[in-house]
Amino acid sequence: MVVDPSPPAQREGRPARKPPRRISADYLQRAAMHYLERYSAPAAQLRRVLQRKVILSCRHHGDEPERFAAMLDDVVARCVSSGLVDDRRFAEARAASLRRRGGSARAIAAKLSAKGVERGLVEEASQNTADQELAAAQLAARRKRLGPWSRGDRAADRQKHLAALARAGFSMTVARAVIDDAGEDEASAE
Repeated sequence: MVVDPSPPAQREGRPARKPPRRISADYLQRAAMHYLERYSAPAAQLRRVLQRKVILSCRHHGDEPERFAAMLDDVVARCVSSGLVDDRRFAEARAASLRRRGGSARAIAAKLSAKGVERGLVEEASQNTADQELAAAQLAARRKRLGPWSRGDRAADRQKHLAALARAGFSMTVARAVIDDAGEDEASAE
């Protein structure tokens, strides 16, 4: 039996991937600009993206990633000082977006923390008033068809619906208000 020594990508008719470029200050700056053109990101997220590029290139070319740490810090600092990366603006915009989709304050805080936003900004951006939290829970329940918006037996599915809202980060008080009380007026009015 003869085995084809070429990589699987070439055997299947697809072109092979290009090898990663060698790391330079210009390359990292262009990569940062390209990423920031497409995505809004905090400084920590930009650093992670560029770090992955450095590691991939170093693995291919046999370099040590630590050699490029200062270069990476410089590129991220330039992006922050020029205003392209603003953690506060990112946190506020992302929190508003998640709030419009029915995200709880806990879920918003967790998602911002995962992106690398510092704790103080996370707390500021994820704060919800009681009314905002109730409105977000109603929106989440409506989107997931829970409680008054469910099509099945509400009484039989009550615990499942409460658990779904609890997993989404809402307190049991808010979850009970949405599943048991809130929305019935809207459901009967429709």
